[in-house]
Amino acid sequence: MTTISMHAASVPAFARMLGNMLNWLEAAKAHAEAKKFSTDVYLTLRLAPDMLPFTKQIQIASDAAKGCVARLAGQENPSYPDNEASLDELAERIRKTRDFVLSIPAAAFDGSETREITIPRRSGDPLKFEGLAYLQHFALPNFYFHATTTYALLRHAGVPLGKSDYLGA
Repeated sequence: MTTISMHAASVPAFARMLGNMLNWLEAAKAHAEAKKFSTDVYLTLRLAPDMLPFTKQIQIASDAAKGCVARLAGQENPSYPDNEASLDELAERIRKTRDFVLSIPAAAFDGSETREITIPRRSGDPLKFEGLAYLQHFALPNFYFHATTTYALLRHAGVPLGKSDYLGA
């Protein structure tokens, strides 16, 4: 039976998709330039009136990645102010997030599959998980939900992205 460490199950997945997200932003900038419109148009995109806008999707994906890694590794979760107002600033946030995720040593994840993880919620009692359940059933799905929504918003705006852009090289 092959085993996989919590580090190997989390850090490479987050780092790869964050890198893909950077590529999507570059494609969005090129698309806006080719079509002669401001990249600011992307910042408020929504697929439905009741959903969070594009900027918030990236901020939440960033928070999900760095928060997961920090919690599993028993490290302090860096706080970012959620004040990005351009694609370049969103790209910088993604780079900071990826750098943080990659900075945590694999040994810091040892034993995290059974570590108690508590997620505070604005709307009531905190969520509590063991590390493995947190990673598999909350952190990764939440991260991919917001990354996928970011991708879908860009596709909806006409940015020429395909499945290979989502999955990465």
